[in-house]
Amino acid sequence: MKKQRGTNCFFCVVLLWGLLSAAAEGQGGGGQCLRVELDGAVTAGSAWSAAIGGGWTLRLVPIAPGKQGYTGWDVAVERASAAGYPDAVLLATAPYLSMNEREIGTTYGLRAQDAIGWNPRSFRFLTDPRDFAEARGLFLRHSPEWGAGRRSAEGERAAARLMELSRGAAGGQLEIVDARLVEGTGDAVSYARNWALQAARRPHTSEKGEPTPQGALRSMRFRVRLWLPEGWSLPSPLAGRRDNCQR
Repeated sequence: MKKQRGTNCFFCVVLLWGLLSAAAEGQGGGGQCLRVELDGAVTAGSAWSAAIGGGWTLRLVPIAPGKQGYTGWDVAVERASAAGYPDAVLLATAPYLSMNEREIGTTYGLRAQDAIGWNPRSFRFLTDPRDFAEARGLFLRHSPEWGAGRRSAEGERAAARLMELSRGAAGGQLEIVDARLVEGTGDAVSYARNWALQAARRPHTSEKGEPTPQGALRSMRFRVRLWLPEGWSLPSPLAGRRDNCQR
């Protein structure tokens, strides 16, 4: 199933902002996690990955440009064998089928400068393979219904179960440290005006390129922070420290 990046689904936004709120309420008690930091860099069209233990791989995956000319990257956590779409971040980070913090790109009306102004980005991801398999099955069966704005009893039960599964998700944050971009020539959309103002305060280099309304993201240096379950086994050479869980 293709990801829809150019339009918003009102039902999906309402339903899955509810998911996010429910998840946050479920984690209000805090607790201890293993905090890990990773630094990386990507260029347009390239990917980045790092094994994080437990058979999981953290990835930055380029957004397919297609005819719309999108640029940027999706944050994803996948099984090492790469189960494919949807990944463990998409399944636990609301809202689905709409603009989302996991996607750093010139989608949903954002210009390149707006995308870096929305910084840092917070996301969540499933870490239990059984929860991942169940959530993936629910999403693949019912997201066409949600995308069309239909509401069935079975679809609502599936959404409620996804909310429940997301309460046990781990937390993550991606901070854009520096970027190179071609600034978009269009006006900032209403919901991105604050990010447009913040962009000037973010380290970046504006480059010349073909003028387009959305511009283009050329490269990005970033730092990712993960709050993994306490007792998580990290692969070498990663190291972590105990910290309050961030959800």
